[in-house]
Amino acid sequence: MVYSNYMDKIPIDTPRIPRNILTLRNAALFVAVMLIAGSSGTAYYFYNRFTESRQNPQKFAQEESRQLIARVGQLIVLPAGEEPTIATVNDPERLKDQPFFAQAKKGDRVFIYTNARKAILYDPTANKIIEVAPINIGAAPTAP
Repeated sequence: MVYSNYMDKIPIDTPRIPRNILTLRNAALFVAVMLIAGSSGTAYYFYNRFTESRQNPQKFAQEESRQLIARVGQLIVLPAGEEPTIATVNDPERLKDQPFFAQAKKGDRVFIYTNARKAILYDPTANKIIEVAPINIGAAPTAP
């Protein structure tokens, strides 16, 4: 049999892949590679945070305290040169009989400045100061 041109040499039953399928396959491969890279990066980040927290557990508590102090410092002038003791309200029902905690909710923070003799009740979800009160720390005066 004599072939007249090159196209006659290709058998008719040979499947041809359309160009748009190749581009879809390349796009799917690209998306898969990007997902794998993104999840690997995220896993690496959280693994580093985990190992860092195991090596220095106080670091994250100090970082959170600094952030809370900065947020409260934007709302009220805080005593200078003193690091507060920060407590979290876990059960506001037990504290309702005290006027300072009358409006307290679970998760509110109490900043206690012992040298300045000041207590601040802060709501982190609303970013508001709920109450400020003076505190008495020390031994009760003895009666003569």
